[in-house]
Amino acid sequence: MFQEDPNLAIRPDYTLEEHQAARQHLVDEGLTDDQAAWSLAALWTLTNNGDKECWNLRQECLQQIKAREAEEAEELQRLHEEEEEAAHRDDRKKNKMKYAPLLKAGDYCELHYFTNRGLEDAKSASLIVEPDTMVMLPSADGLHLWIPAVAVKDPKAAPVVKDECLSWEEFNEAAPCMLASMRLHDWLEERINMHVKFWYTLQGHRWRHAPDQLKQKALLLY
Repeated sequence: MFQEDPNLAIRPDYTLEEHQAARQHLVDEGLTDDQAAWSLAALWTLTNNGDKECWNLRQECLQQIKAREAEEAEELQRLHEEEEEAAHRDDRKKNKMKYAPLLKAGDYCELHYFTNRGLEDAKSASLIVEPDTMVMLPSADGLHLWIPAVAVKDPKAAPVVKDECLSWEEFNEAAPCMLASMRLHDWLEERINMHVKFWYTLQGHRWRHAPDQLKQKALLLY
């Protein structure tokens, strides 16, 4: 195996004294000293040309291997991204199924359901039942509706926190998630903007950063 590129090799000067022993072998065979030097130079050139071909072929093979490895790495990355996107879609679908009846019906829905904790409850609940399972529950008008079982609150899950008992950190978690869910369920843009302006007003209120915690709680209650 070559350690150095033969394309960069320089042919020795076989007329020098340091190559006298090599020339002498050919002189002993009947060649003159000049003919021996020329023969050694020609033999070196032939050998070097063969080495160049082998080297260049090896470099082409290495480039092909690197290109194939790069393509495989790119394909693995693409598959990984697709798997992550599929997992995110599944999570969004589960969360949509969890709160769809409330959002579509327009009933009051606690912000708790859209906090990180509430979404985690929804994800856990969706893993407990079959995705197509339906249950019958009474609606606000006294009738009964069939809704997905994943939309029913698991009695063993963490209790629902009332809006006024949320922390501002949880409020900031819930607001963008709820807006995204509104758009997911085709709410009118006018109604979405109404919520945005309302929540923006709360965030900008002078009580938002008041040292009095009661004033901050009052905004959440409002």
